[in-house]
Amino acid sequence: MLKIGLFTFGGGYAMIPLLEHEFVERRRWLEKDEFYDILTISETTPGPIAINNSTYIGYKVGGVLGSVIATVGVIIPSFAIIFIISLFFDAFLEIELVFAAFRGIRVGVAFLILSAGIKMIIKLKKTPFNIIVFSLVFICIIALTLLSVNFSSIFYILISAFLGAILYSVGYIKRTKGKWGDGV
Repeated sequence: MLKIGLFTFGGGYAMIPLLEHEFVERRRWLEKDEFYDILTISETTPGPIAINNSTYIGYKVGGVLGSVIATVGVIIPSFAIIFIISLFFDAFLEIELVFAAFRGIRVGVAFLILSAGIKMIIKLKKTPFNIIVFSLVFICIIALTLLSVNFSSIFYILISAFLGAILYSVGYIKRTKGKWGDGV
């Protein structure tokens, strides 16, 4: 986590491909489905996704101590770098090479985030419900962006969770219908 925290620019979403490579492909500590479950939980729980991912993966691998070590490991590089930059920020950005480097990093970060999104779409189970919700959210994001309407991504998550809960409830009622007897 220290290595990933040190060499990843752009926040938690930029870390996703590196986390997957390190813990699913290289070390094989997690299965792909398990990694995507952890990623989903990390996205929906409060807090930065990088810290949430680290905490969950650390817990899976090493219990409570593993979660503490993983969380601290991913936080230390960002904290140290931001602290040092904050001391010299204005002078730092006036250096043309540094300014150009930050512009280049932005492009790389955009690619990492796009790459993570594409991988998640590919891994998505292709059920009618998932395809419909994904399509509706995608269309809404594009339409609202083109219309310059500010709509928080939290609402997309909440609406999708609500629809998933309704679908689960309907399925549960259908599966258990008749098991409770005539009195219920």
